[in-house]
Amino acid sequence: MITATIGRMFLEAYNKKFGTQYDAKTFFVEVYYPLFFDQEKYLMTAGNTPLENPKISWGDMISGKKPFETKEKRKQRFDNFLTKLKIGYPTTDNSVGFGSIDVTSTTSGQTTNIQYPFTEDDIYTSWFGASLGIGIQGGFSILIPNKEMLMDLFEGWKLYRSAVNENSVLKGNQVNTWNGQWLAHRYSKNYHPEQPMADFNPFETKTDGMSVATQSWTKVLIGISLHFDNPKMIGYVYNLGQTNTTIGFIPFSLEHIRRPIQLYAKLFDAEEGKKAENLWGTESGFRACCQRGAIGIEAMQPKGLRQYMKADKDKTVKLPKYDDKQVINFHSYQIWLLAMLNNDELWTKSIEFAQTLQSHTEKSKNGKTTNSRQIDAVLSATNKKTFIEALTTIASESADVNGLVEMAQIINQMPNDNVPYLLTLIRFQYATLQQK
Repeated sequence: MITATIGRMFLEAYNKKFGTQYDAKTFFVEVYYPLFFDQEKYLMTAGNTPLENPKISWGDMISGKKPFETKEKRKQRFDNFLTKLKIGYPTTDNSVGFGSIDVTSTTSGQTTNIQYPFTEDDIYTSWFGASLGIGIQGGFSILIPNKEMLMDLFEGWKLYRSAVNENSVLKGNQVNTWNGQWLAHRYSKNYHPEQPMADFNPFETKTDGMSVATQSWTKVLIGISLHFDNPKMIGYVYNLGQTNTTIGFIPFSLEHIRRPIQLYAKLFDAEEGKKAENLWGTESGFRACCQRGAIGIEAMQPKGLRQYMKADKDKTVKLPKYDDKQVINFHSYQIWLLAMLNNDELWTKSIEFAQTLQSHTEKSKNGKTTNSRQIDAVLSATNKKTFIEALTTIASESADVNGLVEMAQIINQMPNDNVPYLLTLIRFQYATLQQK
């Protein structure tokens, strides 16, 4: 399965980077098992395999209510685990990400009588692959077949082990959650190679101790998109638990994910843009975004913008107001709309048109005060027809007829799907001018 495939890719990358020649079993025994399981706290749950003791609660051990297992007991479990490998094919009793041989089990959906050519290596590499899942908010993990990234995740394993050992109340079994936090930090400007843990605090305190907080999918994917030049990457999205949930292979459009980040820095401020990262992708959950078939700029929509894009039941559109206390939200809305339009020139055009509307509200060319409801009609338009009709009502008194005609032509030639984005951007540009 995919965990074995990713694990095999990881082992190839490891051997190449460190000049070693490990096979899957040797690496598991000499490197992986000592790091993950041959210590008091595990870095990852061992599931239904003999490596795990289901009768002992990790919370009880961390709190001191029950002692951690001895090294001798762990050795006994390890020997039992190796015995399970004699089954000859991957199951939930010896690997991660495969189905159960028990047809009554909740993970038996993968059971088949088709004889796949699995090997013993697949069992071992499935553990490596499962440990490379990037945990994100919503309970899902992502496996990405990129060797450089897999090596960066491996670097984080060692740091997580140190953190778990050095902090008595920090729980184990969270390597996937750690991976999400670590990767977002590893690919940020706060990362210092000589001091990898500097400016990095992924932990949260709870009543039962300390744990690694789950990172948002946007922070993880933004970090990846800014670190790699790739236009796209494929990720396998899943959840392994009492029941296994598979979303499947999802394309991540990195060029579209980094687009609003770059636009924000260009049009406003890079430091302010850093604060805006918490807003991206908050309109819909990660699962809902995946159901669209790909993760790109549409998935980055900030929460709260939709109310300014569509008409209410009474066919009116809510017009935005500039708020000094909500500047970052306001700017993130503008940036996302521009990114969806995929035409930077429309930023200037929308500002110029908003200026035309503002001047029209103040004074018409014949000296009369213009009825603000005419402008509201323009700003409330949601399609080509209503927009052109609203412009026509003010064209005879406008001091800048050419500006009106130019915007009418831009809207008229634009694909229908893009029209609401530009009309909404104009509303925000107008609100900015009104505030100033």
